[in-house]
Amino acid sequence: MNRRHSPADVDTWKTQGFVLIQDFFNHEEIAPILKDFQQLYTEQSSQPGSATELDVKAAGQIGGFHPKQFLHFDTLPYQASEAINLISLHPALISFAQDLIGVEKVHLYQSHTWAKYTGEADYDQPFHCDFGNHTLTVPADNPSHRTVDFVVYISDVTDELGALRYVTKPDSNEIIGQREITAPQEVQIPLKQRERSAAAPSGTLLAHSIDTFHRGSNLTADNGFRFTMTMGYKAAGNDMIGFHVWQDAADRPWGKILNNASPEQLRCIGIPLPGDAFWTPRTLRLTQSRWPYWNMQAYVKKQAEEWQ
Repeated sequence: MNRRHSPADVDTWKTQGFVLIQDFFNHEEIAPILKDFQQLYTEQSSQPGSATELDVKAAGQIGGFHPKQFLHFDTLPYQASEAINLISLHPALISFAQDLIGVEKVHLYQSHTWAKYTGEADYDQPFHCDFGNHTLTVPADNPSHRTVDFVVYISDVTDELGALRYVTKPDSNEIIGQREITAPQEVQIPLKQRERSAAAPSGTLLAHSIDTFHRGSNLTADNGFRFTMTMGYKAAGNDMIGFHVWQDAADRPWGKILNNASPEQLRCIGIPLPGDAFWTPRTLRLTQSRWPYWNMQAYVKKQAEEWQ
């Protein structure tokens, strides 16, 4: 259950920049999350018409960015089921992140939902890398200082339902050069000529690095929708990388995670393991007072053993 990837998947991610693993999550794991998406977003969707009526592309461009592309977007923890709140901390994702980054202690620094609907926006984007809003520097050369972005397909994602388009590292290096991390207008068409589709069924996991070129594409299927979740992992303690600040959402339903996640999962959002020096009689008492429904027995027991 904790390992759903192979050494070949790790190698593909490192050499190509992208790897798709179908059936990473099974139907029983995805079904309640699909129901959450339908309840959270479908009623909000206006689906006003064809996407061509909402075209945001300038003349000669293959895509652009517009706020309407991000209408249905939310951040962990979610006002929904335990399933949608815990999937970002799934042991198989943690294990995969550890192997990709090459460290034992990883931190979940990003988790968001994203629902798209045919006709609500023009989702065609230009080729870009994602590092710009993850770091104030650039992606590191040292693998342990890098990050991985996971995209989980909650619904089927076909070419007509806005499948992500990407360019492998070898192909983009040939077009742009190994040291380039931006794609100016003159290389957009050459990149498009090498693009590949990330179309895949529900339950698929897409892993990519934040310095690989990709773009969103339009939904053209009648009454179409595309439901995905994005999770970002980095090495614990890597202050160069950031996205969401979990402490900034203290009023959100953290109980859905605290009351159901293991200590190893909670460590990935910054909560020390049982036995850590942080845990003292005082911090245990106050933390339990703050979160009264969190079963902290493992932390209390370990602290008692340490103090004997």
